[in-house]
Order: sequence, then C-alpha cells, then structure tokens
Amino acid sequence: MPTISVDKYDLYEALGQKYTTQEFEELCFEFGIELDEDTENEERPIVNGVQEPPQLKIEIPANRYDMLCFEGIALMLNIFRGKQPIPNFRLVQPASGDLHTITVLEDTAKVRPLVGGAILRNVKFTQKSYDSFIALQDKLHANLARNRTLVAIGTHDLDTVKGPFTYEARPPKDISFVPLNQTKQLDGEELMAFYEKDRHLGRYLHIIKDKPVYPVIYDANRVVCSLPPIINGDHSKISLNTKNIFIECTATDKTKLDIVVNMMVTMFSVYAAESFTVEPIKIISDHNGQTRISPNLTPRTTTVEVDYLNGCLGLSESAESISKLLSKMALIVKPSSEDPSGLIEVTIPPTRADILQRCDIMEDLGIAYGFNRLPRISVTKTVGAPLTLNKLADIVRLECGMAGWSEVMPLILCSHDENFAWLNRKDDGKTAVRLANPKTAEYQIVRTSLIPGLLKTIRENKGHSVPIRVFETSDVVFKDPTVERKARNERHFAAAWYGKTSGFEEVHGLLDRVMAMLRQAFLTHDEGLTTAPGKQIDFEVTPTHNKRDGYWLEPVDESTFFPGRAAAIHVRLGGKTARIGEFGILHPSVLENFDLKYPVSTLEVNLEVFL
Repeated sequence: MPTISVDKYDLYEALGQKYTTQEFEELCFEFGIELDEDTENEERPIVNGVQEPPQLKIEIPANRYDMLCFEGIALMLNIFRGKQPIPNFRLVQPASGDLHTITVLEDTAKVRPLVGGAILRNVKFTQKSYDSFIALQDKLHANLARNRTLVAIGTHDLDTVKGPFTYEARPPKDISFVPLNQTKQLDGEELMAFYEKDRHLGRYLHIIKDKPVYPVIYDANRVVCSLPPIINGDHSKISLNTKNIFIECTATDKTKLDIVVNMMVTMFSVYAAESFTVEPIKIISDHNGQTRISPNLTPRTTTVEVDYLNGCLGLSESAESISKLLSKMALIVKPSSEDPSGLIEVTIPPTRADILQRCDIMEDLGIAYGFNRLPRISVTKTVGAPLTLNKLADIVRLECGMAGWSEVMPLILCSHDENFAWLNRKDDGKTAVRLANPKTAEYQIVRTSLIPGLLKTIRENKGHSVPIRVFETSDVVFKDPTVERKARNERHFAAAWYGKTSGFEEVHGLLDRVMAMLRQAFLTHDEGLTTAPGKQIDFEVTPTHNKRDGYWLEPVDESTFFPGRAAAIHVRLGGKTARIGEFGILHPSVLENFDLKYPVSTLEVNLEVFL
C-alpha cells in the first residue's frame, strides 16, 4: 500500500483539532487507514538550515486514489468526522462561453491513442500546496498509471500558451523544443540521448523510444506543451505564481485516464477562487469515436439491498440509518423511492473510483459503523469450495507424503536449455511460452515439464545423504492458439529418485500407489497356457484394454531416458485412451548436464485427465 507523508500540524489544523499520536492512530483505524509513523520524536533532516517539520506517514489502501495527497486525506477525514459536507464538484463554462479544445490526430493511435484534460481557474498556490500538487502527480504515475505506461500527466500555465491545442504523433526528428528546466532546444532523438542516463526520467524512455512516431501536444502557435510520457516543455511550466492551470493527460487505457483526470481536478479545485469548480475541455477525436467533454464529473448512481448490507455485517439497521452512516464515507445515500425500506439509492462522487460493486459499499458501511462494534457472527452457509483440480492434487500430495517422499516447490520459470537441451529434447517452437525480455538466462521460458525443477533441487541438495526422494504437484504451461490468452496451464505430478541404485522400482511403486488412490486399475490379461500336441508350453500375456477403464505401460525409446529403461503411461477413461506421462531411468548425459553423479529415475503424469 502507498505511504503518504503529510505535515503533522498542518493536517491537525485542517482537521480543526489537535491529536496525540495514539488518538490519531485510533482515528486512522476507525477510517480504515493506518498510521505508520510519527516522526516528531525522531531525527529529522535539515533543509536550507531549517529542520523538517514533524511528519505523519499514513498507509493508504492502494485503490483509494483520492487519498494520495494531503488535500484528499484532510477532506475525507473531515467528512468522516462530520466536520465538512460532501463537496459538490461541478463543471463551469468559461467567461467567453467557448471551451478550449484538444484535437486528436489519427496517427496517435500508433503510440498513445487517448487524451483528456481540464482547466483550473484562479488557483492560489502556497509552497506547500504547490509541492502537494506535484507530489500527487508522482503518486498517480507510480500507482494507478503504472510508471506512466497507462497514463501520463502534464500540467501547464495556461497563460503562457494559446488554444486550440492539437495532439499529434510525429517522427522524432520533427519534434523540437526546450525541455522542462533546460535551456537548449532538442529534437526527439537528441532528447532520448540526453535523458538516457537521467535517474528520474531515464526509466520512462523505453515507453516510446522504439516507436516510429512520438506523441506531442502543440498549442495554436505550434509551441510544444509536452512530449508525453517523458517531459513537459519549459515554455509552459507552472510555478507558485501560476493562476490558471491547463491539465492534459495522455493514455493507453480509457478507464485509468478518466480516473487520473478526475483525481487531479477534484483534489486541487479546492484552491480555485470558486472552490470545487472545474472548467472542462472539449476533446475532438472523431477517428476513434472519442469526441467528448473532459472531465466527466457526473456522479454514478446505484441501488443496494438493505438486507444484503445487514446480512453481510450481521446488523439490523434501517434504510435511513444506513444512509446516514454511509454519508460519513463521502457517499450521498437515501432510501430508494421504489422500495424505501428495502433498497437504498447510492450516489457515488467522482472521487470514489474505488467503488465498483455493492460489496464496496458494504465495506464502507462496516467502516462507518465501526469495525470494533460489529457483532460476531458464525458463518454457517458458504458457496466456497476447493477447486476440483486442487482437491485432486491434494490427494496425490498426501499419498506421496505418506509414502515417505518430500515435496518441493521450484520456480515455474527456467532456462530454455534446462527445459529442452539438458533433457535431450528438441524445441519445436510451438510448445513453450517465452519471456519477451528475460532479465537473466536462468528465467527464459515457462516450464513445460516439472522434471528440470526436481533435478535442480536434487543438484542443490546432493550433499545430503542418499537416497533423495522428491516430488512436486504443480502447473506447467503450453502454447495453445485455440484459447483467448494463447496459452494454457496443465496440472502435472512428478517425482524423482536419486541414489546409488537406479530406483526404477521405487518410482514404479509410487506410480502404482497413486493410481490405486485414483481408483485406476492396472490393465493386463493372461491368455493362458496352451499344450498342443508336439509343442512347447508357451505363456503369452496380451493386453486387452477395450473392456474396462484403467492404465497400462508401454515401452518407449526417448533420448531423455536410458535405452530400454523407460515406459509410457497410458490410461483409458470412459472409453477414451490417452498417453498421460512417462517414467524411467534418466540418460547419463542428462545427469551430466545437471551435475548429478548418481542415477536418477523420474516419473511425470498429467493429472487433468482424471477430472
């Protein structure tokens, strides 16, 4: 969860009350947040000859974007304590009557297709509120915007630029401007080289560096406002003296874009001459159907059953009582006109992007009522149940553990060689899921077999006494173009025996035990003895697998295993037969690849066929 640092005494002043550390900690608990640290009695840094004021470090839930700044924390705590009414955020038309516009060109679809924006008029900044304004952008970039990959925020002094604005995508060489806090004009390619080693901006360059075109926002005079998601232009930078703020956000995700724009304007519209008012901007984007007015501050409305809220929390509150409690959480609530006693109508303001379903409203009711006051209830009815696949895997795990085998849990990622070459297997290019940008050679693909993980575990523990008997029941992954995500998980069971003898009979015995617990019979049939006159007595065993379900073994010749010491496992279920795995003694070259000096016998089975 993000941790927000706020000036202790400024927050107390905004709340209109002084607290001891314990009292404020209790207030945070009641509201569902947590006081992480109070720095008043600790050593604090000295900046420009002045010691930093005491800070309260508050942990905020990751989805409460409205509390990522001082203003949001103060506003929500005041509403919770009944000291401030719920703000009415509204859009106001400019004095001229004509909205500023951002025209989006079609080429932006190649790199960053979406844009939104707003204007805050007649803002009065102090040094602290200005710092908070900048800090909120950084928090949103790091949190919701996923380090600017989903959304990038640009803020400008509106009085230094002229609308209408255009959002374009141009070749790097065609973009030239003076970046923020610089004096030299750079084109797109020079800018990338200039900031390549910058500790702050360098980590964002990869987002657009290899694109054929870069996104750029121009004003009416072709002045570059910003090169998102990297940096703004120096020409339009904001300062303490800025009165009118032009906020633009570019994005690849429409939902995140709307949330970020709303958070920026709702949190800092408090500093406008007319508090909680925002001037909208018209986005003209006809090519993708995104022409609209931004931001959209219209509250969302939903209805929730009173019985659902009371049932989840063990309460028996009336609709009127619930409405009053939920108003402490910045929600506008009233009994529904359709069913005043059984339904409530909830109006969700633009600040509460975290509320998605009725369970979120139920959580807010629990907070408003008081966690410590909630009655203890015994849950006797539940729809929860273990997944069938997990239940099956647990049966296998339990049997292996009782048979004296040790369970291990290697990583699901491995190197390409470990999964293929080291097992004397070839990669057809259609099996394994590769990582696009692996950080190390050890983690290149998602495993298609559990065997490499078992062998690496044995290798790292070969100093222990032998025999070593390990098993794993977990997922492997295969490419599958027939499914939506183009890959599928498959639950496998594997075991490995490492000792001075081959252990072939040990893994065979483990297979038989697991199959017995899965109620699969071993299929074979004695044809009997024949004593024809003048002939030797012959004994012949012939498999007849077409009569009943079960499993049988067939010899295989695979390079992973020692010749003549491996078998494929076949199973017949419901009239359908399939090969579900194999077991055998590993080939000496495989042992050499994994640096193992004693023989190893392995077993691997696909469990999903038994579902």
